Amino acid sequence: MSETKAARTGSGESAENEVVDLCRDLIRIDTSNYGDHSGPGERLAAEYVAEKLAEVGLEPQIFESHKGRASTVARIEGEDPSKPALLIHGHTDVVPANAHDWTHHPFSGEIADGCVWGRGAVDMKDMDAMTLAVVRDRMRSGRKPPRDIVLAFLADEEAGGTYGARYLVDKHPDLFEGVTEAIGEVGGFSFTVNENLRLYLVETAQKGMHWMRLTVDGTAGHGSMTNDDNAITELCEAVGRLGRHNWPVRVTKTVRSFLDELSDALGTPLDPEDMDATLAKLGGIAKMVGATLRNSAAPTMLGAGYKVNVIPGQATAHVDGRFLPGYEQEFLADLDRILGPRVKREDVHGDKALETDFDGSLVDAMQIALKAEDPIARAVPYMLSGGTDAKSFDDLGIRCFGFAPLKLPPELDFAGMFHGVDERVPVEGLKFGARVLDRFIDNS
Repeated sequence: MSETKAARTGSGESAENEVVDLCRDLIRIDTSNYGDHSGPGERLAAEYVAEKLAEVGLEPQIFESHKGRASTVARIEGEDPSKPALLIHGHTDVVPANAHDWTHHPFSGEIADGCVWGRGAVDMKDMDAMTLAVVRDRMRSGRKPPRDIVLAFLADEEAGGTYGARYLVDKHPDLFEGVTEAIGEVGGFSFTVNENLRLYLVETAQKGMHWMRLTVDGTAGHGSMTNDDNAITELCEAVGRLGRHNWPVRVTKTVRSFLDELSDALGTPLDPEDMDATLAKLGGIAKMVGATLRNSAAPTMLGAGYKVNVIPGQATAHVDGRFLPGYEQEFLADLDRILGPRVKREDVHGDKALETDFDGSLVDAMQIALKAEDPIARAVPYMLSGGTDAKSFDDLGIRCFGFAPLKLPPELDFAGMFHGVDERVPVEGLKFGARVLDRFIDNS
């Protein structure tokens, strides 16, 4: 045992030993979220989490917003309850997975090649397991955090959070009384620059969303007849324009800070206007970062017709639209111009963009915890191209960060793990994350 670990009674060792099994257990609970309540729901995962918390003396509560759609919340008393509280949140639902596409079954939690495999391994049952492991260790050893901590293990994040974080914020805001700051998913992961420097990307901003349904009405008729008012033709042309549109680069405060930090680390200037040259230097995180330089609108679903010889009177498409902080109105105006007057658009789900500064005592605690476990670590801010439950907690005035610490092998395509086939997390990364999270709590 190192001197630093020996000095911290009860820390790290027990959490490290438990975190892998907790992650495997959570992965084995199928919580696939299809967005329509047709999945198994999160109830079993909520009960599992509640049991693990109750075993160490906490009093977790389960909140079910719809049959099977359950979240678990608990509060840990800190050394000074008068201080503002900290929220640590994670979601237990996952996107669906087709087992035939995977090397190892997506709900097996199998360990292979030094990794825990399965749906949710990085999104985000790894962080759920780290949180459980660290909290259980601290409760067993009687180590109170400096301030109150609220733990929230949430349903429905993968479909916008309506039945998870949004439900709790709207119906049970008292659960988060006194909370001023929060940490959650998709941040704190490493990007190895060289043998002397490893950057850890902390999420301080995220794009807003407009999930949209596009509709075109036309004239129905026989498939053998000439029809200049074919709804499918009109819609497909509009969707094609949208899918191929080259959105202009817009460099936000967070992205500029990240590029400046990365430029300093690489010892070379990075020009956001020269995308090819910039992204070529980013390796496996290029896709993540590239998506934060522009608004975007990705066509994802098409629907029309019911018989091959019938021209339908209506055609629909769904689009995943994302906008940068401060650029929502520009995005919507560009969208309407690209689609044209024939296309009706309506939001299926919308939410705001977020952005906060990379400063303050919580950021200092992240830096200290990372550096203690990885001497070549440097925390830097970045923007997430997607969205998280932080959008709901922001409505309560909570300042949110993405900090789920992982030290990753340079060759691992971390960005490709999210919603991808063969999702997996390194065993040593989980153990590292538990140690960092424990230190972070000590300094938070």
